[in-house]
Amino acid sequence: MSIHIEAKQGEIADFVLLPGDPLRAKHIAETLLTDAVCYNNVRGMLGYTGFYNGKRVSVQGTGMGLPSHMIYASELINDYQVKTLVRIGTCGGLLEEVKLRDVVMAISASTDSSSVGRHFPGMTFAPTASYRLVQLASANAAKMNMPLKAGNILSSDLFYHFPEEGDAYELWRNYGTLAVEMESAGLYLLAARLGVEALALLTVSDHILTGEHVSAEERQLNFTNMTKLALSLA
Repeated sequence: MSIHIEAKQGEIADFVLLPGDPLRAKHIAETLLTDAVCYNNVRGMLGYTGFYNGKRVSVQGTGMGLPSHMIYASELINDYQVKTLVRIGTCGGLLEEVKLRDVVMAISASTDSSSVGRHFPGMTFAPTASYRLVQLASANAAKMNMPLKAGNILSSDLFYHFPEEGDAYELWRNYGTLAVEMESAGLYLLAARLGVEALALLTVSDHILTGEHVSAEERQLNFTNMTKLALSLA
């Protein structure tokens, strides 16, 4: 048992999906896993372990932002010996070629967060996904006839910006950054430091350029293609 997860040793699989929304974790457990058992309800951050195509997997909500996400990822790795962590979340599209509902695979995750930079004073670290998981996700997506947008994303500390700041993402867009979200850079940092594998798969739920967005209900329930791709990595 850790500070924020009440599972006993052995109740969490060594492969874990990490949605930010705990209700998405619940939905995945109830609709895609078999024999799923809830192992965590501390702070309402639901976690479940079950089976997908005969393979034991867990799904754990993490909340929003790098600090919250890194708390749960750290405890899963350090206290429960999790070896593979796949973030499944939403993101905002930054480029015209990234469309609403596209699935984005984050090869790397730039960030404006001090949660990463504080470990490298005067230097820059490039948070990067597991190459094995990138290869496997690419191959499985092709088998599933699922188009992937792959490249660099931005993990930002801010969701809302003040109007006087103008286009807060123009600089990132100029360097080909596909999308913006709030967690993946922290996950990749921990994976590198602690010697585990990590990947972020994201569905575009809104678009910074066009103002398009999907409903909250669709964000919670209907991003099954991304989730099935993530589960195929187990």
